[in-house]
Amino acid sequence: MALLVLFSTFSFTVEKHYCGDHLIDTAIFTKAKNCGMEVSATTNTIVTKKSCCKDVVEIIKGQDQLKLNFNDLDTNAQFVFTAFVYSYSQLYQSLPKQIVPHRHYSPPNLVIDYQVLHDVFII
Repeated sequence: MALLVLFSTFSFTVEKHYCGDHLIDTAIFTKAKNCGMEVSATTNTIVTKKSCCKDVVEIIKGQDQLKLNFNDLDTNAQFVFTAFVYSYSQLYQSLPKQIVPHRHYSPPNLVIDYQVLHDVFII
């Protein structure tokens, strides 16, 4: 159950770097490596050439709301949930306390083991 909650609330990003129409690199949790063809602009020159590369970032968000209210369920779901909880609780009722009459009884000391002495065993 804990793994289900962990993976349902897990958010991550997938970055993809395309050079033209070709996928160059895909990265999860980190920045995608570029192909080295980006045009770098310096302070002295004005670059008017458009780069052929593009970065695509996909953000996959996990579930944010974990609290589920009983009143948020529809009537049929409430009925099924109530019936399940009632029938499940009836499965595990405690047994009455057992009285053990010989709990504090200590057997007499064994002086001679007659069964071994006479080789008489109950099978």
